[in-house]
Amino acid sequence: MNAPRPRTLLAVGETMAMIVPSVFTSVVDAASFLVEAGGAESNVATHVASAGHRAVWFSRLGSDPLGHRVAQQLRSRGVDVSTVGWDDTRPTGVYVKNPGAGVTYYRRGSAASALSRSDADDIDLAGVDVLHVSGITAAISDTAREFLEQLMRRAREAGVRISFDVNHRLPLWDAAAAAPVLLALAQRADTVFTGRDEAETLWATATADDVRALLPDVDELVVKDGDVGATAFTGEGRVFVPALVVDVVEPVGAGDAFAGGYVAALLSDASTRDRLTAGHAFAARTLMSLTDTVEGSYA
Repeated sequence: MNAPRPRTLLAVGETMAMIVPSVFTSVVDAASFLVEAGGAESNVATHVASAGHRAVWFSRLGSDPLGHRVAQQLRSRGVDVSTVGWDDTRPTGVYVKNPGAGVTYYRRGSAASALSRSDADDIDLAGVDVLHVSGITAAISDTAREFLEQLMRRAREAGVRISFDVNHRLPLWDAAAAAPVLLALAQRADTVFTGRDEAETLWATATADDVRALLPDVDELVVKDGDVGATAFTGEGRVFVPALVVDVVEPVGAGDAFAGGYVAALLSDASTRDRLTAGHAFAARTLMSLTDTVEGSYA
């Protein structure tokens, strides 16, 4: 008897070189730094790989030392980076994480910002069970937005489940510009992740139920509410699971970890409650770390 085909996630979107102090202190006062791969979609891929599933990541990187470092780190964490595009003329983006005080991006004109419809047409979707994307791609350039729309269109036609994290980033675009674009993208997806506060900023939806009323036709809607918990709306109804109580070191990356845990459980055919529980477990582990992902397996 043939062994079942492993489930595969394809995560697509910009990853940058992330610079963060090696201990919890400000960038100004730090004596040493870590240089890590950091990007919403590749973070999800890393978490899914750590749970024992096949995870592939696609984007464009500058053919520079930071780009090759990013690819090497993701590869070392079990993510397939064999299809990544290399750009000889544009750099790999960079962001600096200042623990407890947010991040600063240096991504304008990056290799990933040059993603286009032709890149979307070239992606092989054969054997992909879940495509994970986020609203960040729509924000980094007009051509990247076209890339995202075309890739989601192709995935829909190929019968690939689309996982979409709204991921509104205020430094990239304000709520007025982002709201209609992100809503349209969410309406095209099968699984949608959004923060309750994020949705309220974008669409004036104060509660998880309000978000569901706005997106009634999304097959699986997950509304996260920080340290309160997360609510999933599926064809089976409404399920809420409270968040875990942890000592938070750094919140950046926790949303990606939640999505990674949830999608990993989805690939394992877990129940809705178990998917939410896995999301919280992955997020909790990341909340207690300075980096966006944590070494080691969750399997």
